[in-house]
Amino acid sequence: MSITSETQAFVSAPADTGARSRKLTLLALALGSFAIGTSEFASMGIIQLFSESLGISVPDATHAIEAYAFGVVLGAPLVTLVAARFNRRTLLLGLMALFVAGNVLSAFASNLGFLMLARFISGLPQGAYFGAGAVVASYIVGSGQAGKAFAIVMTGLTVATIVGSPLATFLGQTVGWRETYLAVAAFSLLSFGAIWQWVPRTKALDGVPVIQELSSLRKASVWGVMLVAALGVASIFAVYTFIAPMVTDTVRLAPEMIPVALTLFGIGMTAGNIYGGKLADRYPARGIVIGFGSALVIMATLAVGGSNPIVFFSAMFGVGAAMMAAIPTIQVRLTNFAPEAPSLMGAMNLASLNVANAVGAAAGGATIAAGYGLLSAVWAGFALTLIGLVIFGLTLRSKEKATA
Repeated sequence: MSITSETQAFVSAPADTGARSRKLTLLALALGSFAIGTSEFASMGIIQLFSESLGISVPDATHAIEAYAFGVVLGAPLVTLVAARFNRRTLLLGLMALFVAGNVLSAFASNLGFLMLARFISGLPQGAYFGAGAVVASYIVGSGQAGKAFAIVMTGLTVATIVGSPLATFLGQTVGWRETYLAVAAFSLLSFGAIWQWVPRTKALDGVPVIQELSSLRKASVWGVMLVAALGVASIFAVYTFIAPMVTDTVRLAPEMIPVALTLFGIGMTAGNIYGGKLADRYPARGIVIGFGSALVIMATLAVGGSNPIVFFSAMFGVGAAMMAAIPTIQVRLTNFAPEAPSLMGAMNLASLNVANAVGAAAGGATIAAGYGLLSAVWAGFALTLIGLVIFGLTLRSKEKATA
């Protein structure tokens, strides 16, 4: 198969881009992912506000968050395939414009159904954005640094858990939840401008035929990596979803300590993402083994001694760092298995992570509902990551036998 423009962009370093221009391009990509991450995580922080405003219960209000996740999972492959022929710069601009529209609609929602539709629209661009962003970042940083490229795009999302989400939640509490979504929309417009100004106009970022993207989905190895991601990374959400009640009911600290736990988790995610990007480009499998393996040790420690504040807060940083260290390697393996469709592989990686979100939260919620206590959610996450690591080990072993 001949190398297409998108594949060439993914594997080749630019020859005519200055250092300052490269940094500005990467900054533009990170600003977009920061806006997306802020919108996604802020909804969890303002859920009580919009549930009260719309006259619905908090459990019913979670349907708006679920609608966003469904938009990500559905939009990741569909939007990427529909826009397969688009230049990646053009696609990023279109995705960010759709994201702005979704958040503006969220701000003017008058009932739950309207809000669910608005959040669904807001979620549609996410997977495709990270897929296209990974292609552009890889073009900028050069050949052999796909892990670093994806980690750069992901950095905006991880930083959103530290800065963007808390600020958006604070804004919602002091001004209003509608103003939170409007603020996200305004920042997203800034990101749109940065992409317009700083992402280079070049045919090297042109898209590919839809059939080329679709061909990657016929590969069992691609689905195997996605399964490993959906199960293995689920533990991060089994823990993150229940941080607030763990702080107040398990560690028995004041609610004011919840932001501290969330911030430590976010710092861990950011550190792990940076380390994982470097690891992914050097070793084909070590990031997943180290990330999942370390997470298992940390989660076992948390599940046993989580009532101790030192153990708990240390584990918050550790779980976030360990799991994020694996994600760039997952991305690199996907693109290595399907180099003809890097945009779709980036989008499917994000779709897998949102499946992990649903699986982890559901598994943790099920054990808690069964009466096993809040820390049982950690054991649920432990089991999911262990299964993911075992599956990954089996795939490596089968590959070794096939090449022997």
